[in-house]
Amino acid sequence: MLSPDLKNALPTTDELPCSDDTPVDNEDQNFLPNILLFLLNSIWANRMDWYFGVDMAVYHTTGVNPRVPVVPDAFLSLGIERKKGGKSRKSYAVWEENGIVPIFTLEMVSHTPGGEYDEKLDIYRKLGVLYYVIYNPEFWRRDQHQPFEVYKLLDGNYQLQIGEPYFMLEVGLGIGRHQAVIGGIQQEFLCWYDEQGKRYLTDAEQAQQERQRAEQLAEYLRSLGVDPNNLPDNS
Repeated sequence: MLSPDLKNALPTTDELPCSDDTPVDNEDQNFLPNILLFLLNSIWANRMDWYFGVDMAVYHTTGVNPRVPVVPDAFLSLGIERKKGGKSRKSYAVWEENGIVPIFTLEMVSHTPGGEYDEKLDIYRKLGVLYYVIYNPEFWRRDQHQPFEVYKLLDGNYQLQIGEPYFMLEVGLGIGRHQAVIGGIQQEFLCWYDEQGKRYLTDAEQAQQERQRAEQLAEYLRSLGVDPNNLPDNS
């Protein structure tokens, strides 16, 4: 924990830029992390002790200058308010969040390497981020890595973890890849899993499943000679 004097000397998030103003290289760098966010809004709808940031500046005191942030494509922090003081965050300053650092960060590799395997890995290591995920679906051969890698901080260093989906015990969620049609387009995206490896469905997928169950029930009733559109009212 920071001393009160040092904490008071640090800038507030109202005084700091909300990002590094670096444009994303492709639409997936915003789209795919937001899928994870929308899923969390459903999975943890009744929890108020987490925050998931997308392309947001994270300010900390483990670098050379607390005014220079690291900007993950996405990050998750636990044990903090969903809305800080009832308001949306402009950026995330560790010293304003009771010293709580993100427990999970995500970086997506694009055609321009951004130090995901060295510079940012070292930043997150010093910061104390427990899980660091690197998603590299297009350029993994170029970078001599795997398309999807999960690193866990153990004894002060990141160690590559095995298995997909990979369940992050301390987070209570697994993460992995899945192919599906999103917005009419077949593509791969990242998603959350439970401890048994079952994927959490998007709202659209849940609605589709409900429609399919309703259609199956209607077909079953027709097979019994019952009109599903003219059922007796038992009220």
